[in-house]
Amino acid sequence: MLEVLTGSGLAASAGLNAYIPLMLMGLLARYTNLIELPGGWQWLGNGWVLLILAVLLAVEVVADKVPVVDHVNDMVQTVVRPTAGGLAFGAGSGSETVTVSDPDTFFSTHQWVPVVVGVLIALGVHLLKAAARPVVNATTAGFGAPVASTAEDATSVIMSVVAILLPVLVLVFAVGLVAFVVWLFRRRKDRRRERAAARAAGFRV
Repeated sequence: MLEVLTGSGLAASAGLNAYIPLMLMGLLARYTNLIELPGGWQWLGNGWVLLILAVLLAVEVVADKVPVVDHVNDMVQTVVRPTAGGLAFGAGSGSETVTVSDPDTFFSTHQWVPVVVGVLIALGVHLLKAAARPVVNATTAGFGAPVASTAEDATSVIMSVVAILLPVLVLVFAVGLVAFVVWLFRRRKDRRRERAAARAAGFRV
């Protein structure tokens, strides 16, 4: 169960930033004993892979903080983040961490299953992020984009660390995600009501 929570947390993290969980797993596997990647995923700790991830992360961090550019970036990331989520779930759910010293072979006979699960988790989180960003930009005249992006990056880092070291806390993130979804839909409903009222007032004038 713990390895499933680890994979889920890493996939959700990838939905916010595709490269943070992959890079963190690679760094921890290469330089520490906190995580031991399964055989098929040890390439994440390769120096060249880590360098490429670092460059992509730098581009993502900058692009996601500029209004309008962040929208284009989200469109591109619709493919990248779910893919990264699949990789993160596949690697994380089968890895040996300091929390799980004897991983189960829950996914061993169907290795494609965790990848698909990770893709779906990351895609869901990405779609929520992409839907929330226009609301933030519209209500703050674009000034909220860097703040929101920084918060998302920080959440991705924290979520990745928690998924590896304290995977049970991933459940807390799930509760927070549900609360965010409720807030987002309420906010979008309020904005539609405000626009309708504004149009009605214009017609009366």
